[in-house]
Amino acid sequence: MAEIRLTKVEQGQTKIRNVPIAVTPEGFWCCPSPNVFQKSLKTPNPLNKPKAPLPTTQTPAHKKQTSVTEKRPASAAPKSGAVSDEKRGVSSDTPSVTASVPAERTPRSKTENVPRKVSIEFGEPGTSDLRVILLGKQGFTVKLNVHKNILVANSSFFANKISVQQPVFPCIEIDDCEDVEICVETIGLMYCKEMKQRLIKQSVSRVLRIIKVAEQLGFQSCMQSCLEYLEAVPWVGEEEEERVVSSVLRLQSDGIGVTPVLKRVSSDISKPHKDTFSHILELVLKSNEERGRREMKSVVLKLLRENNCLPSSSGSVDSYNEIIYGSCRSCLDSILILFKQAAEPEFSSNSTDCREPVVKQMVLEADNLSWMLEILTDRQAADEFAVMWASQQELASLHTKLPIVSRHHVSCITAKLFVGIGKGELLPSKDTRNLLLQTWLQPLINDYSWLQHGSRSFDRKVVEEGIGRTILTLPLEEQQSILLSWLGSFLKSGDNCPNLQRAFEVWWRRTFVRPYAETGSTRPLDHVTTPKVTEH
Repeated sequence: MAEIRLTKVEQGQTKIRNVPIAVTPEGFWCCPSPNVFQKSLKTPNPLNKPKAPLPTTQTPAHKKQTSVTEKRPASAAPKSGAVSDEKRGVSSDTPSVTASVPAERTPRSKTENVPRKVSIEFGEPGTSDLRVILLGKQGFTVKLNVHKNILVANSSFFANKISVQQPVFPCIEIDDCEDVEICVETIGLMYCKEMKQRLIKQSVSRVLRIIKVAEQLGFQSCMQSCLEYLEAVPWVGEEEEERVVSSVLRLQSDGIGVTPVLKRVSSDISKPHKDTFSHILELVLKSNEERGRREMKSVVLKLLRENNCLPSSSGSVDSYNEIIYGSCRSCLDSILILFKQAAEPEFSSNSTDCREPVVKQMVLEADNLSWMLEILTDRQAADEFAVMWASQQELASLHTKLPIVSRHHVSCITAKLFVGIGKGELLPSKDTRNLLLQTWLQPLINDYSWLQHGSRSFDRKVVEEGIGRTILTLPLEEQQSILLSWLGSFLKSGDNCPNLQRAFEVWWRRTFVRPYAETGSTRPLDHVTTPKVTEH
């Protein structure tokens, strides 16, 4: 066992504390505990706290060593670890020294704000041939008694320093040391044969501090051991991953092999990302396991939303959208075939085992379309989807031939489109909006009662607002045609029909109260023919 000599210099009073530590056969401790530095930097005795007067008599020799260290005057410290700071202002254990101490402490009131200095000494001065002094912040100093051959063999920084100055017992000072604690530990690692084993129980953040100091000292083997540790240990959280990557990238210019670490976040495979995305999309769309499919759809949607916030080239965005639209067309073709099959007269007479797979597949395809519409809406690329859906007249005509329990999932897609247009998230052309309403509004009205009570994700108020706003984007004559058709259904079905009264009121005011067209001084009501209300 060796000792760390901890010296505190406080306005003329010196205290020495010896701490037992483990040493290597060469006489230097490998990995100092962080607690040594943390405890040393604390100030357990504030300057304004009253202290007991110094004893004027010598401490009896039969007391323990710890007592001698704490109560004996500073000059009684062991000689083997003495440093220059300890020698200043301290002579021998005589009455004259005791008398001189109060004289040094008299101006205490004027120097209360002077920061206390802390000095720690590592190693055995008797066996070392080199002293390294680390000058940290706030007067914190560490003195290392080390061996030239060890430092020269491991550190290019110390090798250059030692070659410049060749005294019998050289002393190297490092000013403004940013991380004294890690610097001591890194120098200690020069005495270790298995550095990787020393790093096993360390945290990632601490190893990043070590690799930074090792880079400054030119300690190549330590840097390599730290990289091997970082390649194997898990990185917890995005913030830690970013710190690791940035630290490792900084080492590339030093010729260190950082590729194994960076392979965790980058790939050398030339396969385009769009092929991987296409494969993931296909796996999710074709999954028959409901819970796994639902959870992965949520995950993929979230990750794509994060990607939308990142800058990217227009080419990559377009290629991803093309992949999604390709899957949309495939789903549309599949759902049309399934609708035709379910609309056959003999289909209803088939056994449940024959009908159930068809109905289940229709529900799956409709859910896939709804999910991809949500993705395209987030990517501000759903206008083409509106065109595709508005042109599905054959699918809409088959809609009424199927039981509502099988077809209502298709109406959810229509509702989403109306909500997106009403919020301004989709900007299809006037003809597309009109065709969409002409083709799919009535099928949506037919399924409205079931959607309200059979779909947990259906929000009636949001859907009704979206339908109304979509109608009000059309020319006034088309608004009138669609709203009067709706009025017949609403007067017949009541709550089982979308409530578009707000849109109806806006259309009424535009038509009868404040028309924007130039009509001279004639009242608009004189020229409006009462339209005929039709019921469906």
